[in-house]
Amino acid sequence: MSGRYSAFTFCDRITSYVPARRASARFAIPAGLPAFASCLVAEATGQLAAWVSMAHIGFRGRPVAALAGETRYTHDVAPGDLLELDVDIEHCDDETVAYSGRATVAGRTVLELADCVGPMLPQDEYDSPDDLAREFDRLRGDGEMPGRFPGVPPHVIDTTEQVTGKIRRATLQVPTAAPFFTDHFPRRPVFPATLLLDAALSVARKFVHDDPALPVEARWRPQRVTNVKMRDFILPGQTVELTAEPLSPTAVGPRASVVARVGERTVATARAEFTAEA
Repeated sequence: MSGRYSAFTFCDRITSYVPARRASARFAIPAGLPAFASCLVAEATGQLAAWVSMAHIGFRGRPVAALAGETRYTHDVAPGDLLELDVDIEHCDDETVAYSGRATVAGRTVLELADCVGPMLPQDEYDSPDDLAREFDRLRGDGEMPGRFPGVPPHVIDTTEQVTGKIRRATLQVPTAAPFFTDHFPRRPVFPATLLLDAALSVARKFVHDDPALPVEARWRPQRVTNVKMRDFILPGQTVELTAEPLSPTAVGPRASVVARVGERTVATARAEFTAEA
């Protein structure tokens, strides 16, 4: 299948592995990409936890994003960086996986995940258990060729309402077809939760930048995202409404709630904290 394990798989080689407990891996961000979103670093870390949990139950099931208690974005990454990924599995069985993780570049922490939980769903509805088992063995051996990730298409986001300091609404058009569906997932395409979060944070960031009560010269970036809850899958071709509203600020910067809806149905919620870029 064209693009398999390259279109949306962020692991070149698993460098250490303790079954059902922990693992480390590397992923080289291709130097030719225009950018590499921090949300994709979170995706890479979560995928490593998924490999460990799937292997533990013989690839009968696969975890999907549901709850992330806290994600800390400490530094941006750039094309050409080498991500070092580490995950600690707190619990794993046929029902759920609970884990924490971190990503570093040249010894500097760029992202931390805490209190993440994903339910296990039947693997054969989404992917081939045998194919995944073979890929896991490959990643634990010589690994995959670095630099194969082609990037993801830019989000199609249109602002529909902006009331300065009070609310910002926009629509995200999910593509009907895209390379990342090859990996996410071959038998049942689903829009990745991390791409949804990336789009939602872009809406929240614009909402914060437009607030006249904040310093005009500051450029705000997400520092911490909490209480992420994925309530339902988002399918190819769907239109998602993204809403950002203010929350009480922290000592370092503004906060916003973000909500994603498809029609009348809430599909995801989160809270984002921002800090001024240095």
